[in-house]
Amino acid sequence: MKVVLFCGGLGTRLRDYSEKIPKPMVNIGYRPILWHLMKYYAHYGHKDFILCLGYKADYIKEYFLNYNECLSNDFVLSAGGKQVQMIGSDIHDWRITFVDTGLNSNIGQRLKAVEKYLEGEEMFLANYSDGLSNLPLDDFVNHFMRHDKVASFLSVKPTQTFHVVSTEEDGLVKSIEHVNNADLRINGGFFALKTEIFRYMQPGEELVIEPFQRLIEKEQLVAYKYDGFWTCMDTFRDKQNLDDLYTQGNPPWEVWKTRKVM
Repeated sequence: MKVVLFCGGLGTRLRDYSEKIPKPMVNIGYRPILWHLMKYYAHYGHKDFILCLGYKADYIKEYFLNYNECLSNDFVLSAGGKQVQMIGSDIHDWRITFVDTGLNSNIGQRLKAVEKYLEGEEMFLANYSDGLSNLPLDDFVNHFMRHDKVASFLSVKPTQTFHVVSTEEDGLVKSIEHVNNADLRINGGFFALKTEIFRYMQPGEELVIEPFQRLIEKEQLVAYKYDGFWTCMDTFRDKQNLDDLYTQGNPPWEVWKTRKVM
């Protein structure tokens, strides 16, 4: 199944990094978050990627054109450094389509720009490319297929720390509780979509606004609730948290090291 990854945003809330490199190329450990996400999908057998490029697209292209397998695989060096024998490999069986989808395009416009690369597909996966999870992807896909709807997205609890307030019209407080205890969920950025989604899209529209509203009206949108590990790299603090998880060893999103695919 093809995987569409939205890699063209400006990442303004991660300005210290995104002014120099595109947000999906910010490193977690010695590989960019985009690589971690692609490695996750590849673990489940989905290795045909479509990258929707925009801001600093050349940086992403050059990274993969000059990809160094040695950074994340064991290898044998001999003949004084003249010969390198790889013991493992990351991307030898990946297929990556690089598509310029516009500098200031929204997610819906980027998806519409790659429609022609999805011709002949019944369904595909998509992702914002700034979030990581240990979501059992096969369960997510099977849930989508059982419901036989046009679109599905991952529904998760917010990771931010804040309190949710409920009030009367006059301002009288009815309740105040931590977000973790509230019945509040957000879009986790993991999508499963039928190509029929393009029938619900108009030029210039943001994917989860107008098109998703049309899907809701037609009862064609389903959410997959997941309370396992999920986080996104939206701010510098988020990056620090991901770095901490990585340096502690066995970060939860690296399912390719801990989980077998049935």
